[in-house]
Amino acid sequence: MSTTNNAVILVARILLSFIFILSGFGKLADPAATAGMITGAGLPAATALAYLAGLFELVTGLAVLVGFQVKIVGWALALFCIFTGAVFHSGTVAIPGWPDAALGWINTLNQIMMMKNFTLAGAYILLATVGAGAYSLDARRGAASVVTA
Repeated sequence: MSTTNNAVILVARILLSFIFILSGFGKLADPAATAGMITGAGLPAATALAYLAGLFELVTGLAVLVGFQVKIVGWALALFCIFTGAVFHSGTVAIPGWPDAALGWINTLNQIMMMKNFTLAGAYILLATVGAGAYSLDARRGAASVVTA
């Protein structure tokens, strides 16, 4: 793989890591909003799941950033994005007492969030397929998740 391609993969990994590093840290620091969404989706143990989601996001985000186990982490994040998009962003939002105009805006934003999650899933599948590139821990370890051709 060319130096340019490896640099592009590094930039892509950096950009793809930010959302989960920041989101994971936020969930661990204050899980209340996430726990509320989990409760609203009808899932049990909302606070525990919020902490688990935060830990998962932080650890996988850091793994993408440094290029560690990218094939496995890429697939895990793709599945996570599809799951969270379908479960938390596919329906309409109804907040009692809110004006219709505000609910319309919130539902549009929710649809955008679902599309964002599915788009990110595609990016993580591509990353899992291509590998971490030469500028990664996987490459330093001689891991199979680095594509060299």
